[in-house]
Amino acid sequence: MEQTWRWFGPDDAVKLPDIRQTGATGIVTALHHVPYGVVWTVEEIEARKSQIAADPTLGLRWSVVESLPIHESIKIGEGNLTPYFDNYRQSLRNLAQCGITTVCYNFMPVVDWTRTELAHPLPGGGTALRFNLHEFAAFDCFMLQRPGADAEFSSETLARATEWYERSSETDRRKLLNNIMAGLPGAYDRYDIPGLRVMLDRYRGIDRDALRANLARFLREVIPTAEEVGIRMCIHPDDPPRSLMGLPRIVSNEEDIAFILDAVDSPANGLTICSGSLGAGAANDVPGIAERFAERIWFAHLRNVAKDPDGSFMEADHLGGDTDMVAVVTTLLEEQKRRKDAGDPRWRIPMRPDHGHELLDDVGKPTHPGYPAIGRLKGLAELRGVMKAVSTLRDLPL
Repeated sequence: MEQTWRWFGPDDAVKLPDIRQTGATGIVTALHHVPYGVVWTVEEIEARKSQIAADPTLGLRWSVVESLPIHESIKIGEGNLTPYFDNYRQSLRNLAQCGITTVCYNFMPVVDWTRTELAHPLPGGGTALRFNLHEFAAFDCFMLQRPGADAEFSSETLARATEWYERSSETDRRKLLNNIMAGLPGAYDRYDIPGLRVMLDRYRGIDRDALRANLARFLREVIPTAEEVGIRMCIHPDDPPRSLMGLPRIVSNEEDIAFILDAVDSPANGLTICSGSLGAGAANDVPGIAERFAERIWFAHLRNVAKDPDGSFMEADHLGGDTDMVAVVTTLLEEQKRRKDAGDPRWRIPMRPDHGHELLDDVGKPTHPGYPAIGRLKGLAELRGVMKAVSTLRDLPL
C-alpha cells in the first residue's frame, strides 16, 4: 500500500521534511482556504502541487484529496443546487487535469468527526482523543437545549450528563464546544451555539430517508463526471457512526455502504475504509466490511478505538483497540494483488495512519487535534510492520 500522510498545508506544524522522515511518500491534503461550493481552479491546485514537490529530494507527491467538501445546501437539498453541482464537477475535472485522481469526501451533516476530549491523559504523560457520551449529552440537552434531546439518551447517561453540567464552569462549557468543533480541522466555517441552532433548524424535516435521497442525487450528478475523467471518489464513514444532535447519519454501517455503492454502480463511486470510524460502532464487523467491499475501496484510514458499553470510546494504539487490524490489512493487501494481477495500473491502495496520540515532544505543540507527528509516526511504523509481515507470509505485493 502507498504510505501517505495528512498535511493541512503550509501552516501545518508538521512540515513536509518531517513527513518524509516518517517514511511516507504520499501527501493527503486539500485546499482548505477555498470556501465550500467554490471551484478549485487549476491554478490553485498546481500551486499546492508545487509546494509539495518544491524539494525534489523529499520525493513527495499529492496522492489523495481529503477532502473536496460538499456544500451544506446539497446535503439539505435546499434551493437551486445547479451551481454547486456544476462547481463540484468542474473541480473534479481540474483535479484530473492536474493528475490527482483519488478524492475522499464525507456526507456528515453540520459537523465532521466529533470528540468531547482532545487531550485525555494516558499513562506517562501522553494524550488521546476521546468521545464521552455523557458529555455530549450534556452539550446536546443543556448547552444546545435541543428540543427532545433527552429522549435520545438512556437514564444513566442523562444522570451523568446532569452531574457533569451542574459541576461544570463556563470555561468547561466553552472548552466542550470548542472540542466538538475541532473535528472540522479544515472547515471554512465553525459554529457557536446560536449558529448550531440555525443549522439544525435548516435540517428540520430531513430524516434518514431524505438525507439518503440527497446523497443519491449528489452521486447521480457527479459520479458520471468522475468516471469520465478517471477520478475515484471514496466516501468516508460517519465518525462516530451514530446520530448527533438529532441529525441522521447515513454512512455508519454495512447496510449504509451497500446502499451508497448501489445508488450509482460505478467504479468511480467508492469507499474510504476508516477502521476507526466504523470501529466505534458496536455492531460493526470492520474486517467483514473491508472484505465485502474490497473491490470498491480506494483509500484507507487505519486507526483503532477502544469502546465502552455506553457508547463512549477512545482512540487506542493503532494495533491495540477493538478492531483486528491484521485482518483489515490482510484484506487490503489481497485486494491489491487481485488488482495487480488484473492489470490495473492503479492497483496500490493509498493508506494513512489516522489520528495519533500526542506523545513526547509533541505534547503541547500547536498541531491539529488528532494529527501530531510522533503519535502518527508510531502508528505508521506499527502498520508498516503488519504490512511487511503479511506480505511476506502470504506472498502479497506491498
